[in-house]
Amino acid sequence: MCGRFATYKNVKRLNKIFELNNKNLNIPPSYNISPGNEVNILINYEYQNYYLPTHWGYSFTNNNTEKKQILINSRIETINSKLLFKDSFLKRKCIIPSNGYYEWSNNGSEKKPYFVKLGDGELIYFAGIWRKENHKNDKKRVFSIITKEANKTINKIHHRMPITLNTNNALEYLSDKKNQLSFDDFEEPDLSFYEVSKYVNNPKNNDEKCIIPNI
Repeated sequence: MCGRFATYKNVKRLNKIFELNNKNLNIPPSYNISPGNEVNILINYEYQNYYLPTHWGYSFTNNNTEKKQILINSRIETINSKLLFKDSFLKRKCIIPSNGYYEWSNNGSEKKPYFVKLGDGELIYFAGIWRKENHKNDKKRVFSIITKEANKTINKIHHRMPITLNTNNALEYLSDKKNQLSFDDFEEPDLSFYEVSKYVNNPKNNDEKCIIPNI
């Protein structure tokens, strides 16, 4: 799964890579992005790319409890069958740029946090979907990160991972209007991970200490 991530450098490169229609990217770094946070994501609208603030998590009402719940991830295995996600996957794809994400391993007695990244924290791109939801007599954009079974590397710490794309595949996915692409045809970035401190466990902690290796 993907429940926290960080976006803290190289954001201005997105202007040139995606030929953004809105180029004012004065976005402060964030080292501990949590569900419900407003995050800038890449959206293709009327064949133009935009980098827009969007809330993380689809909301829905649980029929059993009649309470509202948030889903931050959508499984690729069921995305075409779940009503909550199907229409978005067909019509509203998005990309979530990041410099890495956090995952927690669980050995039964203790959860350890890890930071997953590419190289020295190079930009990676999570495949996602988005839609608009009614919120207090207004509409807000929300997104979900698509996940899959973990590869051999990430499986050492967790059985799920976000679908992560390189730059070329991110451009293809974002502009795919006919839903003809298969993630199986994409080249997955060579991710690595290292243990970080439990400082990151608190969503209020949002600074460089979150990504410092726990030696």
